[in-house]
Amino acid sequence: MDHSIRIMGVDPGLRNTGWGIIDAKGNRVSFIASGTIQSNNKYSLAERLKQLYTGLQEVIERYGPAEAAVENTFVNKDAGATLKLGQARGIALLVPSLHNLVVSEYAPNLVKKTVVGTGHAEKEQIRMMVKVLMPKATFNSDDAADALAIAICHSHHRGSVTGRLAAAEALLK
Repeated sequence: MDHSIRIMGVDPGLRNTGWGIIDAKGNRVSFIASGTIQSNNKYSLAERLKQLYTGLQEVIERYGPAEAAVENTFVNKDAGATLKLGQARGIALLVPSLHNLVVSEYAPNLVKKTVVGTGHAEKEQIRMMVKVLMPKATFNSDDAADALAIAICHSHHRGSVTGRLAAAEALLK
């Protein structure tokens, strides 16, 4: 790969949605920006989803990513929490799609294995490895660090069979 590609990673959550923007060129990744979109828990669910929508819109318009990657949902014991997370994921998938970006999805264990080397890594290990891979990276939350890890995972898998399958599945949905 001779040119760099701008990738947006998204770690969806109703309370906090982390986002991270990187440039990838071959195996090299460069930090561009990251942050956390927070919704106000005093608002209705619809208003909170609108806050996430607006925040992701602003990030895409500001940084112009070419591709996006979103973390897949893991199943909670709390069905209500899983449903709310699913709705936040819907926004995380919708906004980049409305900007005509191909959106890939990655399982949390694959993200951890790609970035840390083990599929059961802790938050601290993810933060540390993101800093090792991109020393200039800054993040204001674990969610933003996770979003950068998701973007890194996508940069490593986007040309692989795994990445192509994720992209194909995203297009079929």
